[in-house]
Amino acid sequence: MKGTTTFAAQAPSRAWLGALMLMTVALLALPGAAATQDAAFEWDETDPRIGLGAGYLDAESAAWNMEHLAHLPRPEAFVNPDALGDLNFANSDMGFQGNHLFLGNFHGFMIYDISDPADPQLEVSVVCPGGQGDISVYGNLVFMSVEQTRGRVDCGTQGVSGPVSAERFRGVRIFDISDLHNPVQIAAVQTCRGSHTHTILDDPNDDENLYVYVSGTAGVRSDEELPGCSGLDPDDDPETALFRIEVIQVPLDAPEEARVLTEPRVFADRESGQIDGLWPGGPHGEGTQSSARTNHCHDITIYPELGMAAGACSGNGILLDVTDPVNPVRTDEVIDENFAYWHSATFNNDGTTVIFTDEWGGGTSARCRATDLYEWGANAIFRIGEDGMERASYYKLPVPQADTENCVAHNGSLVPVPGRDIKVQAWYQGGVSVFDFTDPENPFEIAFFDRGPMSDETLMTAGYWSTYWYNGYIYGSEIARGLDVFELTPNEHLSEAELEAARLVTFEEFNPQHQPRLEWPANSYSVPRSYLDQLERNEGLPVERVAELRVELERIESGAEASAPAERLQELADGLEEDRTSGATADPNRVEALERAIRALAGTMN
Repeated sequence: MKGTTTFAAQAPSRAWLGALMLMTVALLALPGAAATQDAAFEWDETDPRIGLGAGYLDAESAAWNMEHLAHLPRPEAFVNPDALGDLNFANSDMGFQGNHLFLGNFHGFMIYDISDPADPQLEVSVVCPGGQGDISVYGNLVFMSVEQTRGRVDCGTQGVSGPVSAERFRGVRIFDISDLHNPVQIAAVQTCRGSHTHTILDDPNDDENLYVYVSGTAGVRSDEELPGCSGLDPDDDPETALFRIEVIQVPLDAPEEARVLTEPRVFADRESGQIDGLWPGGPHGEGTQSSARTNHCHDITIYPELGMAAGACSGNGILLDVTDPVNPVRTDEVIDENFAYWHSATFNNDGTTVIFTDEWGGGTSARCRATDLYEWGANAIFRIGEDGMERASYYKLPVPQADTENCVAHNGSLVPVPGRDIKVQAWYQGGVSVFDFTDPENPFEIAFFDRGPMSDETLMTAGYWSTYWYNGYIYGSEIARGLDVFELTPNEHLSEAELEAARLVTFEEFNPQHQPRLEWPANSYSVPRSYLDQLERNEGLPVERVAELRVELERIESGAEASAPAERLQELADGLEEDRTSGATADPNRVEALERAIRALAGTMN
């Protein structure tokens, strides 16, 4: 690389973040804007992300509170050397299983060995064009989304000619990876709009089948190519392929027999049953965004443990009850005057908060410029209560990007720190941003990594499609440049104990849109230490009390209380209960969490 900068300045304070929303600079007229507005956006002019030198594999970079461990460029078969930003060869989404990372690409997919995260190795490349290549892994099966008209049933690279062809494939491919070094396509489930993304769902009451929710965003294909496909409005054809999702059933004993089982009308009006019952498209009022019509979902994130899902569906954010996987039911919906295109969703761990992203500009445009509104192309954070979703705030990359950098909110996942809601997120050429949204009204950044643009002169599509935490590390799918691996480092906003506790949460399989519940083992001292660090950081307990508790935990762990460690831990928990009930804490909920963690630790010693 040309150079790397490590940012040593402090993170923006919450007061600064509040001021960020109040300070304004003049906004130029923007394509797609309903009206010229004032841009509520201010930034730290010393931020090292500003002015980074451009380049393909030699761009300058800047990092703060995270270390860049490794980079692997795209394999030769997945690069157009004459057009490095060619989306036909773009890296897309990721899935994980054991020590392997599965990286989708518009031209196929790759499998990496990540046994040593600091030295990942390409193990397998599968050329199978069709875009966009979003990928999931389940047991011995890999699923890949295909929506481009060049996709072929046989994975050929020659494309498909003509508007109608029996050779064309648009939908979800299924590969058998029993032999990891020789993936074999065993099924190809055709859908009317192809598959822009998909989400897998395993039903705890059905161990014979896996279900795949398909989100198609492209135009409807001819019924001459796939019978039953219609792109007409509901008034002209009530069986239209618009205004629905598809649910594929995959028999686990015979995955080659996978088929579309249902086509739920999740956008229908609850009272009239009218299937186009949500946002009709257009501006929300004077000076607002113009949102896409809600006739499809772009992405659906399922939280199986809670039986719920969040759909980012063009003009709406929706919640679904998926306890019956075959027949999901919409339970709530929201619109947002600042969103142009609802793109993806992430729940917090207890399901009380959901983050939706706005992919303004489709991900290929510069939308993090100094002249862009803070709320546009951002995250909208919603609380989930008995009455449904209520917007709490926005979070956007808190530093401007260049005119030649495509930048907007994109895919990310939770960082499993107990007692906190933290997300690592991709922002295309805006880089990686890690932020805390424990208080949904006041999110703030705690770490970042960024590279300079591909070019100082021309906007070339590149940057991070996805950044996900998996078993202690952050993996980044860079559209044009390849695969990156990062590790968070201890800092004033994230202690070593919190990172140790986060590393305790491991998965044998992880598909980020199939969001798992995060759980921490009870026999670790790093979990109660995490809560103690948080109570010290937010002044939830007096400094002297925190110090006293730390000393006692250290004594017990070291064996100084070897005669009765469980009894001593219970005494510590009893003292915390007294702190909480007597009003001696400014953060009773966190003190209660610490108390529970210590009692659980004591229970492992019985």
